[in-house]
Amino acid sequence: MSVIEPVLELHNLSKSYELDNRSITPLYNVTASIPGGAFIAITGPSGTGKSTLLRLLTRLEDPDSGHVVYRGRPLTEWEPTELRRRLHYVFQNPVLFPGTVADNITYPARLTDQTLADDTIHDLLTRVALPPSYANRTVEDLSGGEKQRVNLARSLSLCPNVLLLDEPTSALDEESTAHIEAEVTAYCQQGNTIIWITHSTEQAKRIADRIWQIENGQLTEVVLR
Repeated sequence: MSVIEPVLELHNLSKSYELDNRSITPLYNVTASIPGGAFIAITGPSGTGKSTLLRLLTRLEDPDSGHVVYRGRPLTEWEPTELRRRLHYVFQNPVLFPGTVADNITYPARLTDQTLADDTIHDLLTRVALPPSYANRTVEDLSGGEKQRVNLARSLSLCPNVLLLDEPTSALDEESTAHIEAEVTAYCQQGNTIIWITHSTEQAKRIADRIWQIENGQLTEVVLR
């Protein structure tokens, strides 16, 4: 039987903050392994460390102790720009730049002097349940849910090996949520790894093959399938 190599390994991760003159430790001595192609849903009450964990996995923050390994190399050994193309974090609150939807989707490509064809932009919009005509809309005219989807389309343009999503459907209706769930599931089935934060236990069971519950600084894993 073939063994699926881990794409990410968490070794004794701890992280604390000072808040209102008291120390908070959302993550304490967390150890876990993520196989390539896994779909993980992270659940737990607000403020328990879910987003903190994603920031550690993408090295937007460093742990107080412990370390993370990506494809056999500690995160600290990866060049930051390359790391963030391979492990891409989709924030819950989209950060979009003034201009058109197309300007935002093509931004990562333009950083490396590349171009995205119009057909590619239109395909990315279709994948996130937006019509191709939205390419020419200004981001100021978009709803909160539309901005979330443009943010996801921009991330998909990078073809990251690990896609980390923080409540990506929180502003979407039921139909759009189902579309995004199906698209991200299809992306996972291509061999990519998904880590998706959700407050909905029902959604977690619906989309993921394993659930991580974070509470009191500890991580508990439930394998669903």
